[in-house]
Amino acid sequence: MIDKELIRNILPRVNKIKGQIDGVERMIKEKRYCIDILQQIYAIIGGLKAISIMILRNHIETCVSNAISSRNEKEKNKKIDEIIEIYKKFSK
Repeated sequence: MIDKELIRNILPRVNKIKGQIDGVERMIKEKRYCIDILQQIYAIIGGLKAISIMILRNHIETCVSNAISSRNEKEKNKKIDEIIEIYKKFSK
């Protein structure tokens, strides 16, 4: 579960990314230089990756850790499979 501290750390990043997306929209409408637009897009991607890593870390430290500690093999295997599947998506 996502706790209040993680939310407090993530929401400002989300809001920053929202602003960056609005900025990209303005840049496109203003017909700004392509490389400048691309740099802003890659900054957005970097921000999203950072947030995803924070959420993944939280998931491993809470949900996965609890499943492993519970000694419930079915739940443990389910959480391991989730991690493998999300890794596959990230690594594409």
